[in-house]
Amino acid sequence: MRTVHVVVPDGLDDPAEPSGGNRYDRRVCQGLAATGWSVVECPVAAPAALSGRLAAIPDGGLVLVDGLIGSTAADSVLAAANRLRLVLLVHLPLGVDPTAPPDVRTGECAALAAATAVVATSEWTRAWLVREYALDPGQVRVARPGVDPAERAPGTPGGGHLLCVGAVTPGKGLDVLVEALDGIVDLSWQCTVAGSLTRDPAFAARVRRRAQGDGSEGRVTWAGPLDDAGLVTAYAAADLLVVASRAETYGMVVTEALSRALPVVATDVGGLPDTLGHAADGARPGVLVPPDDPGALARALRQWLTEPRLRDQLRLNALDRRTRLTGWDDTTDEITRLLLSVGRSERVLR
Repeated sequence: MRTVHVVVPDGLDDPAEPSGGNRYDRRVCQGLAATGWSVVECPVAAPAALSGRLAAIPDGGLVLVDGLIGSTAADSVLAAANRLRLVLLVHLPLGVDPTAPPDVRTGECAALAAATAVVATSEWTRAWLVREYALDPGQVRVARPGVDPAERAPGTPGGGHLLCVGAVTPGKGLDVLVEALDGIVDLSWQCTVAGSLTRDPAFAARVRRRAQGDGSEGRVTWAGPLDDAGLVTAYAAADLLVVASRAETYGMVVTEALSRALPVVATDVGGLPDTLGHAADGARPGVLVPPDDPGALARALRQWLTEPRLRDQLRLNALDRRTRLTGWDDTTDEITRLLLSVGRSERVLR
């Protein structure tokens, strides 16, 4: 039986702190196990603990390391690179953050360059890594997140049930969303925000105070992190997914919405345009707006809420896009092909 050791963040299945990266890791582990791999999960609470985890793996072992751990532990990756077959999985490059210190970028670049191979979760991420870190293009593969089939959301005539799924953090642009909602208080809408309020408590408190102090008071529901059943309910009740992120490499919530034929208003950043995709005729199943622009987001939401013909067309586009989404089996197949190729690699010194 083929064996792969998978280094994941501790608390991978913590319902209080869900994330797209954690869901990706869990589905990959499940998919590999279902196709005959022996999957040895190695939870790591902090990057400093990675060295000990890797030291316990036999020489020549095949290891898939989540980038949240590996990208910040370059010394550990470098020390093990000649003994193990290391594959680093990058959900979001740390260097994408313009405020990241130079040593963070340098460390991440060194860790990725030392790995036998790198998995990116989108073509945008792969291109960024090759361009910014000068990685060998042949070293970086793409394994996009899959999505499960879902029931079509029925929608409401007025389209006023807005949904935002993501932690209340600056990166997800919740402050931009709240300011945009303040610009459409003359219209009929309700917005549910489903995501952690504890990742950045000070920011979350400021955003919630802002929402309570303007015309949006009482119209924004801060639902906190939802379990799978809660998310199913939230998507089923929604008319439109709103993604106000300042940076995204893929945006799994977009395909989760599209699997229910829900249109999306999202920022034109990172991998989001590719994830949103197109209907068969080339039309978008949603609207893209500039990041960090509450006015542009407010205009897009106003157009959605006041133009029935636009709503109908975007819903048709989303319904078409829904039929061409890829599943988690495709993700598992991509990861499997990469792991098998790395297993045959001669790069490890025995």
